[in-house]
Amino acid sequence: MSPRIEPAKAPYPPSVAKALGRLKTPGDEPLSLFRTLARDERLFARFTGGGLLDPGHLSLRAREIVIHRICALNGCGYEWGVHAAIFASAVGLDAERLAATLAPGVADCWTEDEALLIAFCDAVNARAAIDDELWARLSKVFSEEARIELMMLAGFYRTVSLLANGLRLEPEDFAVPFPG
Repeated sequence: MSPRIEPAKAPYPPSVAKALGRLKTPGDEPLSLFRTLARDERLFARFTGGGLLDPGHLSLRAREIVIHRICALNGCGYEWGVHAAIFASAVGLDAERLAATLAPGVADCWTEDEALLIAFCDAVNARAAIDDELWARLSKVFSEEARIELMMLAGFYRTVSLLANGLRLEPEDFAVPFPG
């Protein structure tokens, strides 16, 4: 399958070019997701303004577990593979843990707090809600701000998954192949 909408090509509008320069990835060109959104300055600005890849209330490892799990649950090999290539080793997500983001349920390789993140992802992806028991468990581990960030992060990467899957983006050359 080929992409449904072709990515924009340089030269980009100045504001887009500046943002793309800040969003540098291992490939020769910016990610095809970014270039496709760059076809419209307004949509590109809204998307890149809400990415949550800055230091926040979550550890980088927690953030990546959530991103990988949400992308896996939504069959988004494009974004899963990008994050596996760029961030996984830096946060200690080895092959076993990356595979566990794809496995149903909570694998034994996760710590108790990481297993909680997996349960959180499974719940919000399935129902867009958090029951009282899960909220109480999250409250023992994560601050109020971190819980808000978890919800925003999961929602954002569900949106990323829809974009990448809906646009039928081809995997980036440097990305880790999505199993299955």
